[in-house]
Amino acid sequence: MKRMRRGHRHGGGGGGQFRHSGGGGQQPLNRNHVFDSNGPDVRLRGTAQQLFEKYLQLGRDATSAGDRVAAEGYFQHAEHYFRILGAMNAAQQQQQAQQQQDRRLREAPVEIALPEPVDGEANGEIHPLEAELAGEAETLPLPPARRPAAQAEDPPAQ
Repeated sequence: MKRMRRGHRHGGGGGGQFRHSGGGGQQPLNRNHVFDSNGPDVRLRGTAQQLFEKYLQLGRDATSAGDRVAAEGYFQHAEHYFRILGAMNAAQQQQQAQQQQDRRLREAPVEIALPEPVDGEANGEIHPLEAELAGEAETLPLPPARRPAAQAEDPPAQ
């Protein structure tokens, strides 16, 4: 019986948007992820884009050779990797949209809500209490100027 390395499984690298990592979590696939693919009669290794193109070419070659059964098998494998590419593109677009939204939120101007104007203030008039205080400020005496405290002289030594 053939022994498998830890973290690997049969079936050509898994299907879907996520792959299982050795750490126990799910990580999204990236464009550089390398797949081990067991095709109908060939084993291939490469990125999803490379495998899609290779299976597509094998399907065309089988079609031109008149082997419709082999061609269908290759085209099915090509379709599988085409779907993986689509899932990767969708995840990338979603991530870019989220990054743009985050950037807009960080750069958005902050609006400060001012209190509602009191009657008359909206027309440039001064509030009566404010006018009264302003008038009193002109009539109030100024406080005495502060002088530095005189330094005490040392008492004469005896």
